[in-house]
Amino acid sequence: MGPLANFWAIVSVPDNIPIVFMLLLVGYFTYLSFDEARKNDRLIREGRKDQVLRRMQE
Repeated sequence: MGPLANFWAIVSVPDNIPIVFMLLLVGYFTYLSFDEARKNDRLIREGRKDQVLRRMQE
């Protein structure tokens, strides 16, 4: 059994499926938060600090 098959055997156990789904969600929301932080940093760098709060309230 190769490494990928061993990994799949562990991940596909019914007890581990919610954990795998949770890890995917954590990765997705981490990406979203870093993307928003990058956009806010760009606005601050351009001198439009007042638009950060306005953008978050939309």
